[in-house]
Amino acid sequence: MSKATNITWHEAAVTKSNRRVQNGHGSCVLWFTGLSGSGKSTIANAVSSELYRHGINEYVLDGDNIRHGLNRDLGFSDHDRTENIRRIGEVAKLFVDSGTVVTTAFISPFRSDRDQVRVLFEKDEFIEVYVKCPLDECERRDPKQLYVKARRGEIKDFTGIDSPYEEPEHPEITIRSDLLTVEEAVEQIFQYMQEKNII
Repeated sequence: MSKATNITWHEAAVTKSNRRVQNGHGSCVLWFTGLSGSGKSTIANAVSSELYRHGINEYVLDGDNIRHGLNRDLGFSDHDRTENIRRIGEVAKLFVDSGTVVTTAFISPFRSDRDQVRVLFEKDEFIEVYVKCPLDECERRDPKQLYVKARRGEIKDFTGIDSPYEEPEHPEITIRSDLLTVEEAVEQIFQYMQEKNII
């Protein structure tokens, strides 16, 4: 597929700063990463609910939901995983530009892919939240029975089984979801955002 070359960036009349002033809060992406079953979506949605309760513009981008629409043409090969994350990074950037706090819940197993998304954002706009949970605990939870299917060979290229997960080296926030309650995780994330004057 050929790439378009006759395109020019058009500056918007209303800026990100304008929207932040109007909203009364900052904007950022909370990039939740971790193994399937670690609790990414649960915590991301809990954070989103709490932001909403405080009158903060928020939105959740969830891995499975995005694959029903925007990324429905992608599989789970390394190439497709990279493209999946690239697209989500660009969408998340639009949300941040709109003055929204966007939470993303994706395994995003490759460190290089997450780093490529990070460079799209300004300082303190990309907050990597590593939802750390031992593999055996994720398998014990297995809410979608994916590990069971992967162990049987019914699902190929499954992260943690026959496809690697590269842990973040320097995440802004690490959540030990096997040790913390969802409420404690939300409190930890809110404290970080308050320290950074985002909310």
